[in-house]
Amino acid sequence: MNKSSEINTIWNQLLPLLEKSLNKPIYEALVSSTKPVTINSKCLEIAVPNEVVKDWLSKHCVTLIEQEISSIYPEINKVEFFVGHSEMFTTPLLEETTSSEAAAKPIVASNPFLNQRYTFDSFVIGHGNRFAHAASLAVAEAPAKAYNPLFLYGGVGLGKTHLMQAIGHHLASSNPRAKILYISSETFTNELINAIRDDKTLHFKNKYRNIDLLLVDDIQFLAGKERTQEEFFHTFNALYENGKQIVVSSDRPPKEIPTLEERLRSRFEWGLTADIQPPDYETRIAILKKKAELSDLSIQDEILSYMASKIQSNIRELEGALIRVIAFASLHGSELNITLVDKVLKDIVGPVTAKTNISIDIIKKTAAEFYSISLDDMSAKIRTKEIATARQVAMYLARELTKSSLPKIGEEFGGRDHTTVLHAHDKIKTARKNDLEIKQAIKAITEKLKSYAP
Repeated sequence: MNKSSEINTIWNQLLPLLEKSLNKPIYEALVSSTKPVTINSKCLEIAVPNEVVKDWLSKHCVTLIEQEISSIYPEINKVEFFVGHSEMFTTPLLEETTSSEAAAKPIVASNPFLNQRYTFDSFVIGHGNRFAHAASLAVAEAPAKAYNPLFLYGGVGLGKTHLMQAIGHHLASSNPRAKILYISSETFTNELINAIRDDKTLHFKNKYRNIDLLLVDDIQFLAGKERTQEEFFHTFNALYENGKQIVVSSDRPPKEIPTLEERLRSRFEWGLTADIQPPDYETRIAILKKKAELSDLSIQDEILSYMASKIQSNIRELEGALIRVIAFASLHGSELNITLVDKVLKDIVGPVTAKTNISIDIIKKTAAEFYSISLDDMSAKIRTKEIATARQVAMYLARELTKSSLPKIGEEFGGRDHTTVLHAHDKIKTARKNDLEIKQAIKAITEKLKSYAP
C-alpha cells in the first residue's frame, strides 16, 4: 500500500470530494498545498508546507478528511499532518534511472516536479530582489552564457527557491529536451551516502553529471561535510567544463559560509553573486495582491496594506498570514476586516519582527540584564561559560533583529571578527531547538525588547 502510485490513486479520488465539501478559499489555500506521503497502521500521513496549514487542517478539517477517505478506502480511518521539507513539494526532475535511460528520456516542460507556482510571471519584483530577478532571467534565457554559476543568497522565505525554479520552468519551456535537476544540498548529501553504501557511486555520478541545468538549494549545508564537498566539487567541474548551467542558493554569501573548502568558495565566486533583501512595504502589498489574485480572491486594499505593515520579515510569513486570515474568515463566516486581521494574527505578529529598528546596544543591555552580568562583559575578552552564552545569545538576536552586517555586529561586541558572530548565531540557532534554557532566554529577552520597538 505504500507504493507512491497507489497512495496517489487514493489521493486523487479524495481531492474532488474535499473540493466539493469545502469552500473554495479553504480548499485552494490549504488542502491543495498538501501531499500524501505514506500509510502506517491505517493512518494516512500527509505533508503540509508550513505550521499554519498544519494547525488549521488539524483543528478544523481532520474529521471531514477522515470521513471522506474512509468512504473510498475503509482500511484508512485516520490522517495525520506533519510539516514536510520544502523539497517534498518540489521533487527533483530526474528520477533514478540508468545513464542510458536518462539520455533517452527528455525532460519536458509539463513535468510536475518543479512547483508550478514558481515562475517568473508569479514573482513580484521589488527594490530588494530586482537585481537577483534580472540575473535569474538572464541565466534562464542564456544558460551557461550569462552568469555561471549564479549564486543567490538571502534570508529564509525571501524568494530564492522561487527564482531558482523559475529558471527551471523557463528553460523547460524554451527547450523541452533540457535535462533539469532541482535538489537541496541535503538531498545531494543523502544520495551520496546511499550511493557509497550501496556501491552505486557510478550511477550517482551519471545522474548529476549528465544534466543541462543543476539547481541546488541551501548550499550552506555542505559546510563541514568533506566527502560531500569533494563530490560536489567534481560535479561542479564536470558540468562547468561541459557548458552546463549551475545555480545555487544560500542564506549567506560564499565568503561567510564556515568550513566551506576554499576551492568550492572560489568556484561559487566565478560567476555572479546576487543577494535578496526583505521586501519593502510597497513590495509586501504587491505580494499580497498577487497571492490574492492567484487564489481568485477579492480583498480590500486597506486590509492588504494593514497586513503588509504588520508582517515585515519575509514572503513566506506574509503569505502564511494571508492564508490564515482567509481560512479564519471562511470557516467562521466572518467579514474580512482589520478587526478580524488583528484577532487572527495577534499570536504571530508582535512589535519585534525580523529586522526592526532596535539597536544592538539595547539588545546587549537587555541580554546583560537577563543574565545578570555587566554591559562591559558583553564586549570584554572574558570567556566564562555564563558570559560567553550571554554574548552569543545577544549576537544571535542582533543578527536576527537588526539590519546590521556581521562585521558591524562584531565591532559592537568588542571588535570581534565576523566569523565569530556567524559561529555564535549558528550555535544559538541550533541550541534553541533542543536547549530549553536557551529557548526560554531568547523568548524572555525578545519579550523585553518589544517595549523598545517603535
